[in-house]
Amino acid sequence: MFQRVTLIGHVGQDPQMRYTPDGVAVTTISVATKETISKSMPGGGERSCPQGWKESYNGKSWELTTWWRVTCWRGLAETVNQYLTKGQQVFVEGIVGGDAADGTQNPRVWTGNDGVARASYELTARTVKFLGGRGDAGGPSMGEPPPETGFEEDALPF
Repeated sequence: MFQRVTLIGHVGQDPQMRYTPDGVAVTTISVATKETISKSMPGGGERSCPQGWKESYNGKSWELTTWWRVTCWRGLAETVNQYLTKGQQVFVEGIVGGDAADGTQNPRVWTGNDGVARASYELTARTVKFLGGRGDAGGPSMGEPPPETGFEEDALPF
């Protein structure tokens, strides 16, 4: 069993590429996604801060950042390593992986330097599209090859 995830976020650090003993390229990146809710309540007044959220820079909303550890393999790993840099915005589609030995899809949990518990989710990328960021106008994208032919398009449910 697996879960497909689609996310848009910003790269948290430059890609880190390595090779397996068999010579297969593997690149990891960290991607931050952010959810924002307004402090203002529809009927007036202000919403209290949800647990774990922080105040935005402009002071008008609450923000929650979620970190994703994204692993890319083979040609996708090489392309991501070559073209992505810290701060760029990316679209990533992939499969959630777990950190637990029993294969469950739990986040990786650790304690930050400030003593606060933190967590990140593991994702094996199938598609990465470079959306730009830091003045870039976007770039190439890589992903899975198109599906094999041999199916009838009329049989698709969409």
